[in-house]
Amino acid sequence: MDYLFLLFAFICGLSVKLIGIPPLVGFLIAGFVLNGLGYAMTDQLQQIADLGITIMLFCIGLKLNVKDLSKREVWLCSTGHMLIWIGVISVALYGIATLFSSFMGILSFPSAMLIAFALSFSSTVCVFKVLEESGEAKTRHGKVAIGILVMQDVFAVLFLVAATGKLPSVWAFALLAIIPLLPLLNKLIDRSGHGELLPLTGVVFALGGYHLFELVNIKGDFGALLMGIMLAKHAKATELSKSLLSFKDLFLIGFFLSIGLTALPDFGMVMAAVILCVFIIIKLVLFFGLFAVLKLRVRTNYLTSLIMSNFSEFGLIIGALAVSQGFLEPRWLVILALAVSFSFVITSISYRSSHAFYLDIKSYIMRFERKERLPGDLYPVVSQAEFLVIGMGRVGLGAFNSLHSLAGDRVWGMDADQSKIRMLKEQGLNVICGDGEDIDLWQNIDISGVKLILLALPSIEDATNITQQLKFCGFKGKIAAIARYEDEVPALLQQGVDKVFNFFTEAGLGFAEESLAYVNTMYEQPDTQ
Repeated sequence: MDYLFLLFAFICGLSVKLIGIPPLVGFLIAGFVLNGLGYAMTDQLQQIADLGITIMLFCIGLKLNVKDLSKREVWLCSTGHMLIWIGVISVALYGIATLFSSFMGILSFPSAMLIAFALSFSSTVCVFKVLEESGEAKTRHGKVAIGILVMQDVFAVLFLVAATGKLPSVWAFALLAIIPLLPLLNKLIDRSGHGELLPLTGVVFALGGYHLFELVNIKGDFGALLMGIMLAKHAKATELSKSLLSFKDLFLIGFFLSIGLTALPDFGMVMAAVILCVFIIIKLVLFFGLFAVLKLRVRTNYLTSLIMSNFSEFGLIIGALAVSQGFLEPRWLVILALAVSFSFVITSISYRSSHAFYLDIKSYIMRFERKERLPGDLYPVVSQAEFLVIGMGRVGLGAFNSLHSLAGDRVWGMDADQSKIRMLKEQGLNVICGDGEDIDLWQNIDISGVKLILLALPSIEDATNITQQLKFCGFKGKIAAIARYEDEVPALLQQGVDKVFNFFTEAGLGFAEESLAYVNTMYEQPDTQ
């Protein structure tokens, strides 16, 4: 039966992808269709869903810098947003339930506050998946969003402890013993190599953190997240996260299916969920207003607010707890499940066109930008640059080094990952931190002398967006890009890229040329005997 669930999820995911909609929307649809056909959640599918969330939180921890949580725009916005949201939405829910009791049912004010609290969280699963698919997890807005999500996870854990009365065991202090064990854990990662043992190591650590925290009456997913954070400084943290990518995506299919299989809604429940989704507009405006007060640059503000404007799987957990303790009617769990599902669809679709839409509304929202700049929002400076490599991963760094050997300091590199840029600067390289899809960046740095920009990026969508931004800003030089697959080459050329290199073909050609040059050098050496 679980195979049939996954097969149907594949069919729905592929179907929506063919019309340009993210597959996760298809997975959600599959869950509701299966529910309508009379199928119910199984223990095996629930285990798959739980494992997907655990591995995902572990991967988030691997990419998180604890210093990001201490930034004012993270902790102050997450706290302020939750408090204001609960106050506003509680009153709105109570009033709407009074007017539309046929849809909403009879709702007391304490129940309205509980629902508002459940809806205050943004979805860790949805946000991280969308950021990861767009390659923006380490951008400025991506890191702010993930930081707020982690703060919200902390609030959720504290609430669950208070609501259930399930206090952590006295043995919870023993978890501090993990800290002196970190060198041993790091050595285990070193010894795991680069093959099939590496993802298994990640799964063991993620589940280990989960079960250790469960043993002392603390939510296990929080333990997986903290385990990832503690290992984030390891040199192989990024590689470990990438090795778990396929497993995480596969297991998360179970999570999206499980939402649809929660319960079968009626018309009134659907209408109530739609009403709740209208509140997403309030969530977006509230985030935008708080970020503006905290002096975030308007583009960072807009993208972070947009991707955080959804409801969370934590809302379902809180709703289930409230129903089990008699604080809410059972129908509210179905309504919350529908609202969460609809919000996932809204975010996954709206964010795909977010960068293009920003160009349309930029002139209207720029009035909310403060003149003062936070340290993370200062524009970088490039000087005497003729070649610019965007994306300083393995391919980009290799291209940078090759060009640097020919053109010296006229070669510059750019990446959105601040920690990576900091490390490269320490090596004496000319690099800047920036998001290539940021139109404001290109309008505020001088690239008039740049002759060639190389897009060493894994995503064709990112390369396409950056090309459009550069063309919009009047860039006169040439643009080259990397394609991983042959069918991506004509698509990039059609979007205005001047030269596209097939990654695997060019790598093979370069390997052959280097090998041939090495052999010729050997034969040209004089006989010393």
